[in-house]
Amino acid sequence: MNVLVVVPTYNELENLPALVSGVLERSAYRLLVVDDGSPDGTGALADELAARWPGRLRVLHRTGPRGFGRSYVEAFTQAVREPVDVVCQMDADLSHDPAHLPALVAATRDYDVVVGSRYLHGISVVNWPLYRIALSTGANAYIRAVTGLAIRDCTGGFRCWRREALARMPLDTIMSDGYSFQIEMLWQAVGLGLRVTEVPIVFVERREGHSKLSGSVLAEAFWMPWRLRLGRRRRA
Repeated sequence: MNVLVVVPTYNELENLPALVSGVLERSAYRLLVVDDGSPDGTGALADELAARWPGRLRVLHRTGPRGFGRSYVEAFTQAVREPVDVVCQMDADLSHDPAHLPALVAATRDYDVVVGSRYLHGISVVNWPLYRIALSTGANAYIRAVTGLAIRDCTGGFRCWRREALARMPLDTIMSDGYSFQIEMLWQAVGLGLRVTEVPIVFVERREGHSKLSGSVLAEAFWMPWRLRLGRRRRA
């Protein structure tokens, strides 16, 4: 299958070369790097790498208001117009191993959305302190309780979408800007009746750079499940 992998970047200079090599070693895969005006030069490096991989790697330089969710919405809006079978999303910090991509892509033969799950069979996380594990597993339990979603890893950002399924998503109505984007996209997918499954992955904490997790991101993720649930009730 023809696969387009979308990767948003912000200050990922150290990680980008290894990520590009890991994704593009598979001949059917192409990569779209969405740089959000990184002050560390990530965007310029992405352009250099694109010149080394003509036709396989391109760069979208965002100039509007910065945001994780905005980056994905802009990239997905472009991706669904392209002649690809599958659109994947993954983080740029190497916490998502490109070696897991083939298993996720293969599952799209039977499902519309495939989530690379850290929590399908226990906890598959490497180098996280106990408080981060507790925060993540607790957040996922909270999200499932509020929304009724059955997916174990509702906040995971390693996903593959059948292009025609992603084209059905109401991208222009997405409210989230931070990591709650993952929750909202999953909620919308289930609401549309898309077939969603999980495939186990091993998540490895970043080795270079700094986490983008912040208080405002956590606050948005806390309130988003309620906004989604109450919004559905208002529409009913």
